Amino acid sequence: MAVRIRLARQGAKKKPFYRIVVANSESRRDGSFLEIVGTYNPITNPAEVTLKQERVEHWLGEGAKPTDTVRSLMKDKGIKVPA
Repeated sequence: MAVRIRLARQGAKKKPFYRIVVANSESRRDGSFLEIVGTYNPITNPAEVTLKQERVEHWLGEGAKPTDTVRSLMKDKGIKVPA
């Protein structure tokens, strides 16, 4: 089972809001997940990102791979992501 840290879309039409979740790579985008580790709101200016840094580092240590978008959000927050 490959585990990914990725975005799950919430919010209404034309008003996106995303949860940053840890999920099995085979599950659907908004399907089941293992844990919510943060949120991302692209509507605000600047975009608002909250992360549970301790839990993100735990999952990275367990071998979870972030998607490209989540990797850039984590980089902006100062979390080092292994290559």
